[in-house]
Amino acid sequence: MDLHPITAESFAIIDAEIGEHTFPPAEYQIVRRVIHATADFEYQHLLRFEHGAIPAALAAIRAQTPVIVDVQMVKAGVASSLGNHPLLCALEAGIVPQAGQTRTEAGLLGLTVRYPEAIYVIGNAPTALLALVEAICAGRAHPALVVGVPVGFVQVIPAKKALASLAIPQIRVEGRKGGSPVAAAIVNALMALSNAAS
Repeated sequence: MDLHPITAESFAIIDAEIGEHTFPPAEYQIVRRVIHATADFEYQHLLRFEHGAIPAALAAIRAQTPVIVDVQMVKAGVASSLGNHPLLCALEAGIVPQAGQTRTEAGLLGLTVRYPEAIYVIGNAPTALLALVEAICAGRAHPALVVGVPVGFVQVIPAKKALASLAIPQIRVEGRKGGSPVAAAIVNALMALSNAAS
């Protein structure tokens, strides 16, 4: 797919500023898109790709594995690149939270029952990521990939550390940074990689 001229110019600027690097090509495509979405070069040091994340993601995309996101902002950011690929949002699942639960957490847990092997993308809600980790540890979910990039100050770092402790395919951002634009950029980069390989 041809890039818009402004996007192509932006990528060229990013390439020039990063210079020599050791990222494998597929990882670099994701790093570059995240930097493009945020104008924050620190992401080149914060992104982690573990347990065969990219091959697992591409295989799941080819198999039309559903993509489940935590909030509408992530959904809006990936909808055009996913096209007809199954896409669901935890916050729109219509599941009433129990006492002490957020709506996003409740929705995500409900979707793990229906789609235990989905691609899970958490860009905003650390409570949803913690709930997903608990479901994985309990054997109720077996995600093809987890994108764990919630942003903020409360429960964010513990949620990411909990994800990091699991031997499952994952892409995450260390520390407090992340957010819906980062999550969407990662998914869009994965879709571009899948389209390029097909």
